[in-house]
Amino acid sequence: MSKIDRIEVLMVDLVPKVKRTDAIQSFVSQETPIVRIYSDDGQVGTGYSYTIGTGGHAIVDLIARHLAPQLIGHDPEMIEEIWKKLFFHTHATAVGAITALALAAIDTALWDMRCRRANRPLYKEAGGAQRSVPLYTTEGGWLHIEPSELIEDALRAKEAGFGGSKIKVGRPPQEDVKRLTAVREALGHDFEIMVDGNQGASVDEAIRRARLYEPLDLGWYEEPLPAEDLDGHQRLSASTTLPIAVGESIYHPSHFREYLQRRACSIVQVDVARIGGITPWLKVAHLAETFNVAVSPHFLMELHVSLCSAVPNGRWVEYIPQLDGLTHIGMMIRNGRAVPSEEPGLGIDWDWDAIKKQTSEGTHIIVR
Repeated sequence: MSKIDRIEVLMVDLVPKVKRTDAIQSFVSQETPIVRIYSDDGQVGTGYSYTIGTGGHAIVDLIARHLAPQLIGHDPEMIEEIWKKLFFHTHATAVGAITALALAAIDTALWDMRCRRANRPLYKEAGGAQRSVPLYTTEGGWLHIEPSELIEDALRAKEAGFGGSKIKVGRPPQEDVKRLTAVREALGHDFEIMVDGNQGASVDEAIRRARLYEPLDLGWYEEPLPAEDLDGHQRLSASTTLPIAVGESIYHPSHFREYLQRRACSIVQVDVARIGGITPWLKVAHLAETFNVAVSPHFLMELHVSLCSAVPNGRWVEYIPQLDGLTHIGMMIRNGRAVPSEEPGLGIDWDWDAIKKQTSEGTHIIVR
Protein backbone atom coordinates (compact mmCIF):
# COMPACT_ATOMS: atom_id res chain seq x y z
CA MET A 1 0.00 0.00 0.00
CA SER A 2 1.35 3.40 -0.99
CA LYS A 3 1.28 6.30 1.45
CA ILE A 4 1.19 10.07 1.07
CA ASP A 5 4.49 11.50 2.27
CA ARG A 6 4.49 15.11 1.09
CA ILE A 7 2.09 17.88 0.02
CA GLU A 8 3.08 21.02 -1.86
CA VAL A 9 0.77 24.07 -1.83
CA LEU A 10 1.08 27.29 -3.82
CA MET A 11 -1.07 29.94 -5.46
CA VAL A 12 -0.95 31.83 -8.75
CA ASP A 13 -2.90 35.07 -9.14
CA LEU A 14 -4.07 35.42 -12.74
CA VAL A 15 -5.43 38.54 -14.44
CA PRO A 16 -8.46 37.74 -16.68
CA LYS A 17 -7.78 38.19 -20.39
CA VAL A 18 -10.90 40.30 -20.91
CA LYS A 19 -13.00 42.59 -18.75
CA ARG A 20 -15.60 40.49 -16.96
CA THR A 21 -18.69 42.15 -15.47
CA ASP A 22 -22.07 40.88 -14.30
CA ALA A 23 -25.06 42.12 -12.31
CA ILE A 24 -23.21 42.26 -8.98
CA GLN A 25 -19.45 42.44 -9.58
CA SER A 26 -16.44 42.82 -11.86
CA PHE A 27 -13.62 40.26 -11.99
CA VAL A 28 -10.15 41.73 -11.62
CA SER A 29 -8.26 38.71 -10.28
CA GLN A 30 -8.37 34.94 -10.52
CA GLU A 31 -6.54 33.35 -7.63
CA THR A 32 -5.62 29.74 -8.38
CA PRO A 33 -4.48 27.60 -5.43
CA ILE A 34 -2.56 24.52 -6.64
CA VAL A 35 -1.85 21.37 -4.64
CA ARG A 36 0.64 18.60 -5.48
CA ILE A 37 0.38 15.35 -3.51
CA TYR A 38 3.35 12.95 -3.48
CA SER A 39 3.23 9.30 -2.48
CA ASP A 40 6.09 7.09 -1.35
CA ASP A 41 5.88 4.99 -4.52
CA GLY A 42 6.80 7.98 -6.70
CA GLN A 43 3.33 8.96 -7.90
CA VAL A 44 2.35 12.64 -8.00
CA GLY A 45 -1.09 14.14 -8.36
CA THR A 46 -1.87 17.80 -9.08
CA GLY A 47 -5.12 19.54 -8.23
CA TYR A 48 -6.41 23.08 -8.07
CA SER A 49 -9.34 25.39 -7.40
CA TYR A 50 -9.94 29.11 -7.84
CA THR A 51 -11.46 32.32 -6.54
CA ILE A 52 -12.60 35.44 -8.39
CA GLY A 53 -10.43 37.81 -6.43
CA THR A 54 -10.71 37.20 -2.70
CA GLY A 55 -10.03 34.32 -0.32
CA GLY A 56 -7.13 32.65 -2.07
CA HIS A 57 -4.71 33.08 0.80
CA ALA A 58 -7.31 31.72 3.22
CA ILE A 59 -7.62 28.59 1.06
CA VAL A 60 -3.85 28.10 0.96
CA ASP A 61 -3.63 28.58 4.72
CA LEU A 62 -6.49 26.18 5.43
CA ILE A 63 -4.82 23.50 3.29
CA ALA A 64 -1.33 24.01 4.70
CA ARG A 65 -2.25 24.35 8.37
CA HIS A 66 -5.22 22.03 8.76
CA LEU A 67 -5.86 19.70 5.81
CA ALA A 68 -2.47 18.68 4.42
CA PRO A 69 -1.18 17.38 7.80
CA GLN A 70 -4.18 15.02 7.92
CA LEU A 71 -3.04 13.43 4.65
CA ILE A 72 0.46 12.36 5.70
CA GLY A 73 0.69 8.57 5.88
CA HIS A 74 -2.73 8.05 4.31
CA ASP A 75 -3.40 5.69 1.40
CA PRO A 76 -4.11 8.04 -1.56
CA GLU A 77 -6.41 5.48 -3.16
CA MET A 78 -8.93 5.89 -0.32
CA ILE A 79 -10.38 9.03 -1.87
CA GLU A 80 -13.89 8.77 -0.41
CA GLU A 81 -12.47 8.11 3.04
CA ILE A 82 -10.12 11.08 2.78
CA TRP A 83 -12.84 13.45 1.57
CA LYS A 84 -15.13 12.51 4.45
CA LYS A 85 -12.30 12.75 6.97
CA LEU A 86 -11.29 16.21 5.83
CA PHE A 87 -14.87 17.43 5.64
CA PHE A 88 -15.53 16.44 9.24
CA HIS A 89 -12.13 17.76 10.33
CA THR A 90 -13.30 21.19 9.14
CA HIS A 91 -16.92 20.81 10.25
CA ALA A 92 -16.82 24.17 12.06
CA THR A 93 -16.28 25.94 8.71
CA ALA A 94 -18.41 23.68 6.53
CA VAL A 95 -20.61 23.89 4.54
CA GLY A 96 -18.94 26.94 3.00
CA ALA A 97 -16.99 28.30 0.07
CA ILE A 98 -13.48 28.47 1.54
CA THR A 99 -13.65 24.92 2.89
CA ALA A 100 -15.12 23.53 -0.34
CA LEU A 101 -12.48 25.24 -2.47
CA ALA A 102 -9.71 23.85 -0.26
CA LEU A 103 -11.19 20.35 -0.36
CA ALA A 104 -11.45 20.58 -4.14
CA ALA A 105 -7.75 21.31 -4.61
CA ILE A 106 -6.89 18.19 -2.61
CA ASP A 107 -9.57 15.95 -4.07
CA THR A 108 -8.69 16.79 -7.69
CA ALA A 109 -5.02 16.05 -6.91
CA LEU A 110 -5.98 12.63 -5.53
CA TRP A 111 -8.06 11.87 -8.64
CA ASP A 112 -5.16 12.97 -10.83
CA MET A 113 -2.90 10.55 -8.98
CA ARG A 114 -5.45 7.73 -9.24
CA CYS A 115 -5.81 8.22 -12.99
CA ARG A 116 -2.07 8.38 -13.51
CA ARG A 117 -1.52 5.22 -11.48
CA ALA A 118 -4.23 3.47 -13.51
CA ASN A 119 -2.84 4.95 -16.77
CA ARG A 120 -6.31 6.20 -17.73
CA PRO A 121 -7.76 9.65 -18.51
CA LEU A 122 -10.19 11.12 -16.00
CA TYR A 123 -13.21 10.92 -18.27
CA LYS A 124 -12.84 7.14 -18.54
CA GLU A 125 -11.81 6.53 -14.93
CA ALA A 126 -14.88 8.47 -13.72
CA GLY A 127 -17.41 6.85 -16.04
CA GLY A 128 -16.68 7.15 -19.77
CA ALA A 129 -20.07 8.26 -21.08
CA GLN A 130 -19.21 10.61 -23.98
CA ARG A 131 -16.24 11.43 -26.19
CA SER A 132 -17.07 15.12 -26.62
CA VAL A 133 -19.47 17.73 -25.24
CA PRO A 134 -21.03 20.81 -26.91
CA LEU A 135 -19.53 24.20 -26.08
CA TYR A 136 -21.17 27.54 -25.39
CA THR A 137 -19.27 30.77 -24.80
CA THR A 138 -19.63 33.31 -22.01
CA GLU A 139 -16.46 35.29 -22.72
CA GLY A 140 -18.18 37.73 -25.09
CA GLY A 141 -21.41 38.17 -23.16
CA TRP A 142 -20.45 40.29 -20.16
CA LEU A 143 -22.85 42.93 -18.86
CA HIS A 144 -20.91 45.99 -20.07
CA ILE A 145 -20.84 44.76 -23.70
CA GLU A 146 -23.18 46.51 -26.12
CA PRO A 147 -25.50 44.71 -28.62
CA SER A 148 -23.29 45.09 -31.69
CA GLU A 149 -20.35 43.46 -29.89
CA LEU A 150 -22.59 40.74 -28.41
CA ILE A 151 -23.72 39.89 -31.93
CA GLU A 152 -20.17 39.86 -33.31
CA ASP A 153 -18.97 37.51 -30.60
CA ALA A 154 -21.97 35.19 -30.99
CA LEU A 155 -21.48 35.05 -34.76
CA ARG A 156 -17.81 34.13 -34.29
CA ALA A 157 -18.82 31.41 -31.85
CA LYS A 158 -21.45 30.04 -34.23
CA GLU A 159 -18.99 30.04 -37.12
CA ALA A 160 -16.53 28.09 -34.94
CA GLY A 161 -19.21 25.47 -34.33
CA PHE A 162 -20.19 26.47 -30.79
CA GLY A 163 -23.79 25.71 -29.93
CA GLY A 164 -24.63 28.86 -27.98
CA SER A 165 -23.69 32.04 -26.14
CA LYS A 166 -24.48 33.20 -22.62
CA ILE A 167 -25.32 36.84 -22.02
CA LYS A 168 -25.28 38.55 -18.65
CA VAL A 169 -28.44 40.39 -17.59
CA GLY A 170 -28.92 42.98 -14.87
CA ARG A 171 -29.54 46.20 -16.71
CA PRO A 172 -33.09 47.65 -16.63
CA PRO A 173 -35.43 44.88 -17.85
CA GLN A 174 -36.41 46.42 -21.19
CA GLU A 175 -32.78 47.24 -21.92
CA ASP A 176 -31.81 43.61 -21.35
CA VAL A 177 -34.68 42.50 -23.59
CA LYS A 178 -33.44 44.83 -26.32
CA ARG A 179 -29.92 43.37 -26.09
CA LEU A 180 -31.18 39.79 -26.15
CA THR A 181 -33.60 40.45 -29.00
CA ALA A 182 -30.80 41.90 -31.12
CA VAL A 183 -28.74 38.73 -30.66
CA ARG A 184 -31.68 36.42 -31.33
CA GLU A 185 -32.62 38.24 -34.53
CA ALA A 186 -29.01 38.18 -35.76
CA LEU A 187 -28.28 34.56 -34.85
CA GLY A 188 -31.60 32.89 -35.58
CA HIS A 189 -33.22 30.06 -33.67
CA ASP A 190 -30.64 27.35 -34.41
CA PHE A 191 -28.24 28.88 -31.86
CA GLU A 192 -28.83 28.76 -28.11
CA ILE A 193 -28.90 31.92 -26.04
CA MET A 194 -28.61 31.56 -22.27
CA VAL A 195 -28.90 34.40 -19.76
CA ASP A 196 -27.24 34.79 -16.37
CA GLY A 197 -28.60 37.03 -13.60
CA ASN A 198 -25.78 36.30 -11.12
CA GLN A 199 -28.14 36.26 -8.13
CA GLY A 200 -28.98 39.92 -8.64
CA ALA A 201 -32.81 39.90 -8.58
CA SER A 202 -35.55 39.69 -5.99
CA VAL A 203 -38.33 37.14 -6.50
CA ASP A 204 -40.83 39.60 -7.96
CA GLU A 205 -38.23 41.04 -10.32
CA ALA A 206 -37.11 37.59 -11.47
CA ILE A 207 -40.69 36.54 -12.19
CA ARG A 208 -41.23 39.71 -14.22
CA ARG A 209 -37.95 39.29 -16.10
CA ALA A 210 -38.71 35.66 -16.90
CA ARG A 211 -42.04 36.69 -18.42
CA LEU A 212 -40.26 39.26 -20.59
CA TYR A 213 -37.57 36.76 -21.64
CA GLU A 214 -39.92 33.89 -22.53
CA PRO A 215 -40.66 34.97 -26.16
CA LEU A 216 -36.91 34.81 -26.88
CA ASP A 217 -36.84 31.01 -26.40
CA LEU A 218 -33.79 31.02 -24.13
CA GLY A 219 -31.75 27.95 -23.20
CA TRP A 220 -31.99 28.88 -19.52
CA TYR A 221 -32.23 31.69 -16.96
CA GLU A 222 -29.22 31.21 -14.69
CA GLU A 223 -28.87 32.21 -11.05
CA PRO A 224 -31.79 34.65 -11.10
CA LEU A 225 -31.93 34.77 -7.28
CA PRO A 226 -29.53 34.37 -4.36
CA ALA A 227 -28.61 30.69 -4.13
CA GLU A 228 -29.85 30.45 -0.53
CA ASP A 229 -33.38 31.39 -1.63
CA LEU A 230 -34.66 27.90 -2.35
CA ASP A 231 -38.30 28.89 -1.89
CA GLY A 232 -37.89 31.80 -4.32
CA HIS A 233 -36.44 29.50 -6.98
CA GLN A 234 -39.34 27.12 -6.47
CA ARG A 235 -41.85 29.96 -6.94
CA LEU A 236 -40.01 31.22 -10.01
CA SER A 237 -39.74 27.77 -11.61
CA ALA A 238 -43.47 27.24 -11.17
CA SER A 239 -44.25 30.61 -12.77
CA THR A 240 -42.26 30.36 -16.02
CA THR A 241 -41.63 28.11 -19.01
CA LEU A 242 -37.93 29.09 -18.99
CA PRO A 243 -35.54 26.47 -17.63
CA ILE A 244 -34.02 27.73 -14.38
CA ALA A 245 -30.32 26.93 -13.88
CA VAL A 246 -28.54 26.89 -10.52
CA GLY A 247 -25.43 25.44 -8.98
CA GLU A 248 -22.28 27.53 -9.15
CA SER A 249 -22.96 28.94 -5.67
CA ILE A 250 -24.09 25.69 -4.03
CA TYR A 251 -21.50 23.95 -1.86
CA HIS A 252 -22.87 20.54 -0.87
CA PRO A 253 -24.68 17.70 -2.70
CA SER A 254 -27.53 17.76 -0.18
CA HIS A 255 -28.45 21.28 -1.25
CA PHE A 256 -28.74 20.12 -4.85
CA ARG A 257 -31.02 17.32 -3.62
CA GLU A 258 -33.29 19.90 -2.02
CA TYR A 259 -33.46 21.97 -5.21
CA LEU A 260 -34.25 18.92 -7.31
CA GLN A 261 -36.81 17.49 -4.91
CA ARG A 262 -38.68 20.79 -4.79
CA ARG A 263 -38.51 21.31 -8.57
CA ALA A 264 -36.71 24.59 -8.04
CA CYS A 265 -34.41 24.14 -11.05
CA SER A 266 -34.21 22.26 -14.32
CA ILE A 267 -30.50 22.68 -15.14
CA VAL A 268 -27.73 21.78 -12.67
CA GLN A 269 -24.50 23.81 -12.92
CA VAL A 270 -22.40 22.09 -10.28
CA ASP A 271 -18.90 23.61 -10.10
CA VAL A 272 -16.17 21.06 -9.29
CA ALA A 273 -14.21 23.58 -7.19
CA ARG A 274 -17.13 25.03 -5.26
CA ILE A 275 -18.72 21.66 -4.51
CA GLY A 276 -15.47 20.37 -3.02
CA GLY A 277 -13.91 18.29 -5.79
CA ILE A 278 -14.53 15.47 -8.22
CA THR A 279 -15.85 13.10 -5.53
CA PRO A 280 -18.94 15.21 -4.66
CA TRP A 281 -19.26 16.50 -8.25
CA LEU A 282 -19.95 12.99 -9.50
CA LYS A 283 -22.52 12.45 -6.76
CA VAL A 284 -24.41 15.57 -7.86
CA ALA A 285 -24.24 14.65 -11.54
CA HIS A 286 -25.63 11.17 -10.91
CA LEU A 287 -28.26 12.57 -8.56
CA ALA A 288 -29.39 14.98 -11.29
CA GLU A 289 -29.55 12.07 -13.74
CA THR A 290 -32.10 10.33 -11.51
CA PHE A 291 -34.30 13.42 -11.88
CA ASN A 292 -33.72 13.47 -15.68
CA VAL A 293 -31.90 16.80 -15.30
CA ALA A 294 -28.88 17.84 -17.39
CA VAL A 295 -25.53 18.98 -16.00
CA SER A 296 -23.96 22.11 -17.50
CA PRO A 297 -21.24 23.09 -15.03
CA HIS A 298 -19.94 26.54 -14.24
CA PHE A 299 -16.47 27.70 -15.37
CA LEU A 300 -13.31 25.49 -15.10
CA MET A 301 -13.68 24.18 -18.65
CA GLU A 302 -10.26 22.51 -18.55
CA LEU A 303 -11.51 20.13 -15.86
CA HIS A 304 -15.23 20.05 -16.62
CA VAL A 305 -14.65 18.74 -20.15
CA SER A 306 -13.54 15.42 -18.66
CA LEU A 307 -16.25 15.34 -16.00
CA CYS A 308 -19.04 16.12 -18.47
CA SER A 309 -17.67 13.39 -20.72
CA ALA A 310 -17.72 10.98 -17.78
CA VAL A 311 -21.49 11.22 -17.21
CA PRO A 312 -24.39 10.67 -19.62
CA ASN A 313 -26.23 13.87 -18.65
CA GLY A 314 -23.32 16.26 -19.25
CA ARG A 315 -24.91 18.65 -21.74
CA TRP A 316 -22.65 21.72 -22.08
CA VAL A 317 -19.15 22.92 -21.26
CA GLU A 318 -18.80 26.65 -20.62
CA TYR A 319 -16.05 28.33 -22.64
CA ILE A 320 -14.11 30.74 -20.41
CA PRO A 321 -10.36 30.12 -20.76
CA GLN A 322 -8.74 29.99 -17.33
CA LEU A 323 -5.42 28.19 -17.47
CA ASP A 324 -3.83 29.26 -20.78
CA GLY A 325 -1.00 31.05 -18.99
CA LEU A 326 -0.21 28.04 -16.81
CA THR A 327 -0.37 25.18 -19.31
CA HIS A 328 1.51 24.06 -22.42
CA ILE A 329 -1.58 22.93 -24.31
CA GLY A 330 -5.13 24.22 -23.89
CA MET A 331 -8.39 22.30 -23.92
CA MET A 332 -8.98 20.51 -27.21
CA ILE A 333 -11.86 21.85 -29.33
CA ARG A 334 -13.08 19.99 -32.39
CA ASN A 335 -15.95 21.27 -34.54
CA GLY A 336 -17.16 23.48 -31.72
CA ARG A 337 -17.17 20.68 -29.16
CA ALA A 338 -14.95 20.19 -26.11
CA VAL A 339 -12.91 16.98 -26.33
CA PRO A 340 -11.43 15.38 -23.19
CA SER A 341 -7.76 14.49 -23.09
CA GLU A 342 -6.76 10.85 -23.57
CA GLU A 343 -3.66 11.37 -21.41
CA PRO A 344 -3.60 9.77 -17.94
CA GLY A 345 -4.74 12.13 -15.20
CA LEU A 346 -6.92 15.23 -15.27
CA GLY A 347 -5.80 16.01 -18.80
CA ILE A 348 -4.12 19.32 -17.87
CA ASP A 349 -0.57 19.82 -19.17
CA TRP A 350 0.85 22.15 -16.52
CA ASP A 351 3.72 24.52 -17.37
CA TRP A 352 5.71 24.40 -14.13
CA ASP A 353 8.20 27.03 -15.24
CA ALA A 354 5.34 29.49 -15.78
CA ILE A 355 3.72 28.50 -12.50
CA LYS A 356 6.98 29.01 -10.62
CA LYS A 357 7.41 32.50 -12.08
CA GLN A 358 3.84 33.50 -11.20
CA THR A 359 3.56 31.99 -7.72
CA SER A 360 2.31 34.58 -5.25
CA GLU A 361 4.83 35.57 -2.61
CA GLY A 362 4.53 33.62 0.61
CA THR A 363 2.18 30.95 -0.73
CA HIS A 364 4.65 28.17 -1.60
CA ILE A 365 4.45 25.74 1.33
CA ILE A 366 5.60 22.12 1.71
CA VAL A 367 4.04 19.85 4.32
CA ARG A 368 5.76 16.57 5.27
